Amino acid sequence: MSRNEDNPVHNEMEPVSGEHVEVDGVYTNQWGREEKLQRGDVFPADPMWGSTEWKLTELEFSNHHAGHTDPREIPHDGANDPENHLQHPRRHKHKEHRGDE
Repeated sequence: MSRNEDNPVHNEMEPVSGEHVEVDGVYTNQWGREEKLQRGDVFPADPMWGSTEWKLTELEFSNHHAGHTDPREIPHDGANDPENHLQHPRRHKHKEHRGDE
């Protein structure tokens, strides 16, 4: 079988009811039912249709591991920082330099 860039060969199947969930997230089955599942859960069967395929539609992602926001993500007010109030060097009063004698 030749591999076409528009239609690559795909040998993997979507997870089926009864298999274990490997990634936390929201999954949708082939009938449109959405279910939030966590790693280690078992994909449920559809109440009407029985065994069904599931597709990951929304990845569960959280960077708040300890319950605190990363300090790098909090905006800081730099208005009180004296470095922000320095004038441009050309506006400074002329001072004698070592080379100016």
